[in-house]
Amino acid sequence: MTTKAIFYHAGCPVCVAAEQQFATALDPQRYAVEIVHLGESKERLSEAEGYGVKSVPALVIADQPFHINFGASIEQLR
Repeated sequence: MTTKAIFYHAGCPVCVAAEQQFATALDPQRYAVEIVHLGESKERLSEAEGYGVKSVPALVIADQPFHINFGASIEQLR
């Protein structure tokens, strides 16, 4: 059984580096990772906020947000 994971980012250099280091490093047999570019998918901003995401890049695993670094706040993406 895989655990759902969502990697939210905005496409900035900090986000791209975090994606390469964290999101793609998760074991695909344990985690089903969805990558969401919030700069291109603004309709998903509310979803990210619902998980408690305050800034990107952030990784949500099993409905728990993990803020990796600070690239942009959710408010900056609106």
